[in-house]
Amino acid sequence: MWRSVTSSDRSAGRANRSVREGRRTPALAVRLGAPLLGALLFVVGTASPAAARVFLNVDEALEMAFPGCTVDRGTVFLTEEQVARASELAGETIGSALVHPYQATCDDAPGGTAYFDTHRVRTLPETLMVVVDPHGAVRRIEILSFKEPPEYIPREIWYDQFTGEPLGPELELKRSIRQVTGATLTARATTNAVRRVLATHQVIEELSAASATAADDGD
Repeated sequence: MWRSVTSSDRSAGRANRSVREGRRTPALAVRLGAPLLGALLFVVGTASPAAARVFLNVDEALEMAFPGCTVDRGTVFLTEEQVARASELAGETIGSALVHPYQATCDDAPGGTAYFDTHRVRTLPETLMVVVDPHGAVRRIEILSFKEPPEYIPREIWYDQFTGEPLGPELELKRSIRQVTGATLTARATTNAVRRVLATHQVIEELSAASATAADDGD
């Protein structure tokens, strides 16, 4: 099933843009108890709602990533073989066969795909949005919620180094991705999440290409 999220559907998020732009400065951006909407790609653990630092909900994050675009939420059920392939590509186990890609169309052209990944940092979870461009590289990363102490969040410039990175052996800490003093666990969790998303996206794209080929052969 697909759901269309238009710009007007997300207009309420624009009023809080000044807050969202400071999302990685927790003293300025934290909105405790704000709702986290939509399905998540991988879910790990729980924590007290009062402890959650929620910076964005799903609609706000999509509005930031795809302003003025139409976003369709998909549902994909991977087979065991596809999960195994994604896990091999990612270099770690993919925890769910159920995936929700959010595909954007901007000016009648593909605008990229967003995925939401929830994972454990140290003992508590965070949720990231990872946007993949039409060529399979990282376009953007946003923090939606972070339940560890705020000092474990790297600076904005650290996240920027993922931009333009495809899935490959260099997408690792101490290679193309620098470590962060005092936030090593967050850096590792983020890098692993990006690898999971890119690997899953690649498998979904392979599945789509195979389906298109089969449909053409049937004509």
